[in-house]
Amino acid sequence: MTDNGSSRIDTPTNISLSPSDAVSESLEYQAVSVFLVLLVCAAGIVGNIMVVLVVLTARHMRTPTNCYLVSLAVADLTVLVAAGLPNVSDGLTGTWVFGHAGCLGITYLQYLGINVSSCSITAFTVERYIAICHPMKAQTVCTVSRAKRIIAVVWIFTCVYCMLWFFLVDIQVSQDGHVQCGYKVKRELYLPIYLIDFAIFYVIPLLLAIVLYGLIARVLYLSPLPNRCDTSTTTLRRSCREASEAGKGGRRARPNSALSSRKQVTKMLAVVVILFALLWMPYRTLVLINSFVSTPYLDAWFLLFCRTCIYANSAINPVIYNAMSQKFRSAFHGLYHCQRPEGNQRTLSMAQTGFGSIRDPRASNSNGTNENVRRDLLNTATDMTTKQNGSGHQETEAANGKKADHPTDIDPATSFGLGPAETTPSSDEEVVLTSLKDTTVHSADRLTTVGEHVNL
Repeated sequence: MTDNGSSRIDTPTNISLSPSDAVSESLEYQAVSVFLVLLVCAAGIVGNIMVVLVVLTARHMRTPTNCYLVSLAVADLTVLVAAGLPNVSDGLTGTWVFGHAGCLGITYLQYLGINVSSCSITAFTVERYIAICHPMKAQTVCTVSRAKRIIAVVWIFTCVYCMLWFFLVDIQVSQDGHVQCGYKVKRELYLPIYLIDFAIFYVIPLLLAIVLYGLIARVLYLSPLPNRCDTSTTTLRRSCREASEAGKGGRRARPNSALSSRKQVTKMLAVVVILFALLWMPYRTLVLINSFVSTPYLDAWFLLFCRTCIYANSAINPVIYNAMSQKFRSAFHGLYHCQRPEGNQRTLSMAQTGFGSIRDPRASNSNGTNENVRRDLLNTATDMTTKQNGSGHQETEAANGKKADHPTDIDPATSFGLGPAETTPSSDEEVVLTSLKDTTVHSADRLTTVGEHVNL
């Protein structure tokens, strides 16, 4: 190939470009292309905007994993806007209408969104590995502030790296006057650049994800430790401690529930990685093959399929969150009804979601009050027991023929329904027992309130 236009056709890497042949100019192809791209891009833009909004507006959604998902959503929005929408205009008009500046800026944003998506997926994969396989280290490593710093580094690095595309693209005019945004370098010069990009932002992240998710699966499925309180969240540690104290009570199921939630979150993120690999594979494979063969494969319908897979990858993540995460589903529902999802989710147990924990500062005060109430109850019960033992001793002496020095009081055990039915307590004992019963009920109510506040 001798001219720049031919060079562009040999290397169809810009995902906003369309092949220049008779099929791509047909009415049928243009109608299908515009309809599919508009449908996928519209759904993806709305879904990713909702992901960003629910994480930014709901405090309980601000977790390290969700921070990486916000970064992924913004990157997907960039791909949909910079690649999908120009492709629609190109399909309708048959020519490039954004000029030289648009060619540079749109191509730059396309690869920026693609590369940041890959880096964000790698980041939350590493975060999940540390949180599950090294929970003690996760308490200091997997934090929201650290996640924000990592995301900032990812975006800065990718912005600098993608500046290379400013020097690789330009407006191309074919012999028939067809204007396109294409590459101004030959395929031989572009090949090393593409291979580096292909390795850094596709091959390496996928290999790393395979290894890390294999290690995560070994911990969650092959050697689960439901009795270990080794999670990074405070609420889950408290649930484990309460499970051991409660014996065979209902709270013993809490660690198992937390383990199930961790599995659910890991499955959701693994599905995101798998779909990223599958939906990008047709286009990556096509460009890789066309970079080495003398006659590139440029079937119009196959190129449309490859581009649609790319747009679908950027649009499908919010659907995955809604389908596999109850927390995201409730947040989306609250956002749809113009409500604050934080209020509806505050009563949910963070041990069941695996994303974080909610504390109420009043819990510590309530716990102090409950300790005082419990101590009073214990002292009262001790006094009643002492009185009961003394009365029982007097009755024993009377049965042996010994005359008591003082009249025997009514056995306090009868006031609890443990003595004969005809025996009734005195008025003083009724006051003590009524006070004890009221205090017990009040303490139970306070404990219930504390349980609601700290999400037991």
